[in-house]
Order: sequence, then C-alpha cells, then structure tokens
Amino acid sequence: MSVKARMIDHIRAMFDRFGGEYYGEAATQRAHALQCAHFARQAGCPDSLIAAALLHDIGQFIDDSGAAAEKLNTDARHEISGAALLSRWFPLSVTEPVRLHVDAKRYLCAVEPGYAEGLSGASRLSLRLQGGPMTREEAAAFESGPFWEEAVRLRRFDDAGKQPDLVVPGLETYFPLLQALAEPGA
Repeated sequence: MSVKARMIDHIRAMFDRFGGEYYGEAATQRAHALQCAHFARQAGCPDSLIAAALLHDIGQFIDDSGAAAEKLNTDARHEISGAALLSRWFPLSVTEPVRLHVDAKRYLCAVEPGYAEGLSGASRLSLRLQGGPMTREEAAAFESGPFWEEAVRLRRFDDAGKQPDLVVPGLETYFPLLQALAEPGA
C-alpha cells in the first residue's frame, strides 16, 4: 500500500472514530469539516485551502482534544497538533492555514466590530481559553506573516460550517484532492 493510500486510510479512520462527536456545536465534527470544505469549494478557493478547511480541526481528534475546552476548561491547542500531523503529508499551503485558524479568530475579534458577538457559544468559550482577542501589536504581527489571509478565509468557513442539517458531499469526495496535494514522498 502506498504512503498516500495509508494517509487516506489514517484520515478516514480518524473521522470514523471522532467524526460523530459534537464538541459543543450543533453539528458533528464530520458535518462541520465537510461544510467548511464545501464552502471553500463553493467560494472557488485553491485546492490547498479546500483541504485546509476540511482538515482544520483534525487536531481535535488527537487525544480527544476536542473535549478539552468543555470538560477540562483548557485549550488543547488542536491547531498546533493538527498542523503537525498534517505536515507529514501536506505542504505549508495546507498546514499553515490549519495552524493559524485559531489566531485568525483572535485576530477577527480584535479588528472586526461585532465579530466576537457572532461566535457560537463553543467558539466564545475556546476564545477565552485561547487568549481572547489579539492586541493591536499581535494583530499587526499576524498580518505580517505568511498565510494569514488564507487563515482568515478558513476562519469564515469555520464559523459558517456549524449547521446541523446542511447536506453536503461526503468525505470520500475529497480523497482525490488530498492525494493530489500530498507531498511527493507521502
């Protein structure tokens, strides 16, 4: 079995095991991921951002990190662990928006009036645990780094992808895209 096939099997297994969890939102983790990817695809995003949208919360599946905010009142830094896992297979154009999507939420809370008030209850809880809105200096530093705009776009899909009854294409429809994006050695 090729490395790319094993990667797909690993991702599928993680979604099979944890995709039915809710982690404080009205939609399951699987529904949330698929909705985010669907919205990215509808918006005409590059394949790398579609993949990032699909996989942005995969760190929630590592050591059941998704339950940390509600059960333990702690931030498990799922964006860091998820990006680290994905870096085994994918380029920075996929992993950096994943790594930065929490910072994008903190950034938007700092620079966009009314953004924080529109967050879901679970996102407000995690925002508090993740450090709250960025300071002016943190926001300027965020804007000066690579992939910040992609992370903000991803964050918008993240906010929209929490609809319990929205029907979108299934996980398997993204496997060819993931295989095409995987690094040559993967």
